[in-house]
Amino acid sequence: MPVITFQDVDYECAPSETVLDCFIRHGVSIPHSCQSGVCHSCLMLALNGAPPAEAQKGLKTTLQANHYFLACLCRPQADLAVTLPGRDVTHRVSARVIDKTMLNDTTVRLRLQPETAFPYRPGQFVNLYRYDGLARSYSLASLPQHGEPLELHVRCLQGGQMSTWIHQELKVDDHVSIEGPIGNCFYVPDQPQQPLLLAGTGCGIAPLWGIMRDALDQGHEGPVYLFHGSFTKAGLYFVDEMRATAERYPNFRYTPCVDEGNGEDDFTVGRIDKVVASMLPNLKGWRIFLCGVPEMVKGMQRSTFLAGASMQDIYADPFG
Repeated sequence: MPVITFQDVDYECAPSETVLDCFIRHGVSIPHSCQSGVCHSCLMLALNGAPPAEAQKGLKTTLQANHYFLACLCRPQADLAVTLPGRDVTHRVSARVIDKTMLNDTTVRLRLQPETAFPYRPGQFVNLYRYDGLARSYSLASLPQHGEPLELHVRCLQGGQMSTWIHQELKVDDHVSIEGPIGNCFYVPDQPQQPLLLAGTGCGIAPLWGIMRDALDQGHEGPVYLFHGSFTKAGLYFVDEMRATAERYPNFRYTPCVDEGNGEDDFTVGRIDKVVASMLPNLKGWRIFLCGVPEMVKGMQRSTFLAGASMQDIYADPFG
């Protein structure tokens, strides 16, 4: 019989028994409700072993790729080691600063070289720790398949303890601690023809830059639209790089948006959500990636859903 390991304790799973049934029989309490795969309250993560495909039905593709499953649907065929969401296994490693480059007047590109292997997916984020334990979350803009160093974009916030320290005190060759990877906002090549919409404001472009390049690098064939919004054009960056990518890939379209301006330099004037709605009024069948301030992300989750996108296809990892 398969053995289910949970919190360092082994439980034998009877034939045709689900993981949830096994836990209930052994008096182990985990969240659950409907027991039919609808409510998703029994979501778990497989640390070792592969959950059967039937146990992942209805989950986002990124959750499937990260080995999440529903305990009420999981009838294991082999041993599994499992845990609950929010207790994901992450790695905390030391990393050396190898580059600091200003992307605009307020945003620095920080490149880090981990001292040990640090596997991740473009678009996920890490927790960066200062010497005194202060931590902040930053998304990854780099591509691991090309051996790029970890790339973070950090905007200097007025009164921001971490961002001010990074901008003013952190130096090349200094070391920081990073923990991760975290998050389910990344590209999965399961539907190469599916249209993709990526929208972000400010340095929320960081994970989208990684996701977009990852999708194109993996041969995504459907249209890929990327919108980058800012109050003025001074807040935008990677404009030339984005336009060069659009020249290289005919299925990629880049739209820089500014709240204030007169349309010079081919910048579209308008708030990013309004620009997206005017250009892409029907998003049925699209996969959506959103990043930026939580208010923007929340608003666009609603607007893209109302435009026809399935909630299963809307991905975001907002954090403050």
